[in-house]
Amino acid sequence: MTALHAPPVFSLPAALLSQGYRLRPETDADIPFLMQVYASTRAYELESVPWSDAQKQAFIAHQFNAQRHHYRTSIPACVFQVIEHQGAGIGRLYLEPRETMIYIVDIALLPEHCGRGLGTAILRALQATAGGGGGGGGVNIMVEKLNPALRFYQRLGFTDVADHDVYLEMEWMPRSRRTSLDN
Repeated sequence: MTALHAPPVFSLPAALLSQGYRLRPETDADIPFLMQVYASTRAYELESVPWSDAQKQAFIAHQFNAQRHHYRTSIPACVFQVIEHQGAGIGRLYLEPRETMIYIVDIALLPEHCGRGLGTAILRALQATAGGGGGGGGVNIMVEKLNPALRFYQRLGFTDVADHDVYLEMEWMPRSRRTSLDN
């Protein structure tokens, strides 16, 4: 069974489902939408770049295709999902299940869906999923140092574990796990 068709690593909580949010497997038909989501995540970087709109679009397309190829060839266990609201795509959630944690390969929402608590609800649900049962695992993510979302992850209890040039590797561990690791 490939990761594209694997059972879900994570399911949205009932509170989000009742509000019309869903996760579904990504398909090739989603590529134009996914490029739109990707472009929205890079807009703040490109605002000050003195390129024409055509040059920016070409850059975004190239970077999107490179990222897509990298994720699919370097992270074979990654589960690629589209976040929907009322049947319309509003973001993406890419997760890689690991032995002791869930690695967030990518999470992104279209700008008009940011700031409404959805990202917080998804991250809290991921934390509950990872920390639930047995020894309780954690959640890991790589965040660009200049990404405004860095403060968001810190607010949710993620801490820096490694510095990778332009990225910080961050993780969240449940209190029970942090306490046992400190002893």
